[in-house]
Amino acid sequence: MENSRFGAFLRSRRMDSFFSTSSEKRVVDNPNVSIKDESERGSKMGVFVDDDDGWVPVIISWIRIVTCFVSMMITTFIWALIMLVLIPWPYERIRQGNIYGHVTGRMLMWILGNPIKIEGAEYSNKKAIYISNHASPIDIFLIMWLTPTGTVGIAKKEIIWYPLFGQLYVLANHLRIDRSNPMAAIESMKKAAHAVVKNNLSLIIFPEGTRSKNGRLLPFKKGFVHLALQTGLPIVPMVLTGTHLAWRKGSLHVRPAPLTVKYLPPITTQNWTLSNIDDYVKMLHNLYAQNLPKSQTPLPSKTE
Repeated sequence: MENSRFGAFLRSRRMDSFFSTSSEKRVVDNPNVSIKDESERGSKMGVFVDDDDGWVPVIISWIRIVTCFVSMMITTFIWALIMLVLIPWPYERIRQGNIYGHVTGRMLMWILGNPIKIEGAEYSNKKAIYISNHASPIDIFLIMWLTPTGTVGIAKKEIIWYPLFGQLYVLANHLRIDRSNPMAAIESMKKAAHAVVKNNLSLIIFPEGTRSKNGRLLPFKKGFVHLALQTGLPIVPMVLTGTHLAWRKGSLHVRPAPLTVKYLPPITTQNWTLSNIDDYVKMLHNLYAQNLPKSQTPLPSKTE
């Protein structure tokens, strides 16, 4: 009980002033603002007007990114030592990995300074399969901070080669899959489901399977539905908005765009059947499209 309270404290959303920044004045509330292509300079993006690439904000951004990197390396090194001590206790390593994420993810978001709004927090501490759209490195920081203690992630096997962080990921007993080998990936999913059920864990996964280049929602893979069928866990969608504006693809300039994390109510999966997998994937994808701003919804296909 004490551990869950400690984790809840680390993930507390009640310290609003902790994340308040003067950049809030850049939010545009006018619903009639036009949405232009994200590559255009001066883009409104529906809610955010800031494309200042002057040298002062760029230098400030670089300082923040370097501070994030150094801070993350320090916490990663500390928790790597803790994980080595806990090698005989796999579940304790998972719990410590989550605590590392709560501390590090929250710290990194504080350093970046983006104003953050969190909705549906009452759904954020359940045993479930958490899914999230993915359009920015900031998504990783938010997921680290906001997923509950007792949650394991699923990542590509190559993550082990990321300096320090990849090794800590493996030490924390999180799961990896070989996406280049479909049969091996399916077997990894089965093992993941077995481990989740056996140890009463939650899961976090990006159903798109990769990061969106422009913030728009990509098609969903079927892996998260297979995991739901095998574990019987409900699915809790986490809808992230604004992160692609704060840290754009291929850029080292972090902008003060406001961010929103919205937890949707859990979706029961106990009565799901294998024959309807495509329907479940489409249902969840449509649910995301309904809850994302227009600038992040999928573009209509050419066949429509």
